[in-house]
Amino acid sequence: MASSGAQKKVLLLCGDYVEDYEVMVPFQALQAYGVAVDAVCPGKKAGDVCRTAIHDSCGHQTYSESRGHNFALNATFDEIEASKYDGLIIPGGRAPEYLAMDESVLRLVKEFSDSKKPIASICHGQLILAAADSVKGRKCTAYPAVKPVLVAAGAHWVEPETMASCTTDGNLITGATYEGHPDFINLFIKSLGGSISGSGKRILFLCGDYMEDYEVMVPFQSLQALECHVDAVCPNKGAGDTCATAVHDFEGDQTYSEKPGHNFTLTANFEGIDASSYDALVIPGGRAPEYLALNESVIQIVKHFMEAKKPVASICHGQQILAAAGVLTVGKKCTAYPAVKLNVVLSGATWLEPEPIHRCFTDGNLVTGAAWPGHPEFVSQLMALLGVRVSF
Repeated sequence: MASSGAQKKVLLLCGDYVEDYEVMVPFQALQAYGVAVDAVCPGKKAGDVCRTAIHDSCGHQTYSESRGHNFALNATFDEIEASKYDGLIIPGGRAPEYLAMDESVLRLVKEFSDSKKPIASICHGQLILAAADSVKGRKCTAYPAVKPVLVAAGAHWVEPETMASCTTDGNLITGATYEGHPDFINLFIKSLGGSISGSGKRILFLCGDYMEDYEVMVPFQSLQALECHVDAVCPNKGAGDTCATAVHDFEGDQTYSEKPGHNFTLTANFEGIDASSYDALVIPGGRAPEYLALNESVIQIVKHFMEAKKPVASICHGQQILAAAGVLTVGKKCTAYPAVKLNVVLSGATWLEPEPIHRCFTDGNLVTGAAWPGHPEFVSQLMALLGVRVSF
């Protein structure tokens, strides 16, 4: 949903054990807005994968780490020419610890820095900026543990008031953690010359324990970055409570694997939620829809949005809820994760084969997608229904 004209193109610098959210959220959000994104890693080529790390605060003295998704690269590092890109994104995680020792990475970062092109770096990514001598005399924030390195590199350290804090200094955007993605991505879009129209929409997410990790956070933060008000609710939980999430990935087995994901923080109370005050509904997939489909309050919320013909976007196993709500009327066109086909067909809808798996479809007020690789299409099609645009 970007305006026509010369397409912006940005580079995403990856490495093994890059933080899971910090690589995928900007990667898919920017594509949804019409920006071309090349994800590269030293020593790897297009089609290779980087293993990712899930970093979360669990009440200990530092963050925990567990295995995340496998992130697929779409470009080859050795073929990269910095002059062909409009900006650079550096995710955090553990990858920056060793990428900061790679001379080819440092040369690349210096090219962007010297040309004054926008650079957005988050969390531990600022280790690479420090090693590339790109922070001297610049205001900069980061995950607090990175402070000593930035100070030693001559940066003007900006203490993050919260883990969602971001700081700008000219072409440089720095953030503390993935909690700040909405501001981080918004600032990067604007540094590329982008503007947002149709913002301010109110969007409701129906969440539950073991919803898919990407399928809640990517659209949630993508829509927040567009200056929309987004609330996430879960039956029997309130604002500030968390939902455990699940990492679903294909790793060579006959079906997807599951690993623990991040703890996702809810923003509003489910009890007493006024569905009429929202402009759109989003239903993530994962395992949560299996039991949310049995909750009468959830069913009534879904029926409200469909009967009012407000935009509804549902992905993967989320369509189990649509089927249970009886809103997939005869002839309604719908796709989903292939294992959910039975639910869709038995509910009377017209099944649309998701080939390839990232295909998403819009039928009237309903957007459906098969799985998280389709997030760019999924978010873009929801933006179209909402009248939200990114223009360059």
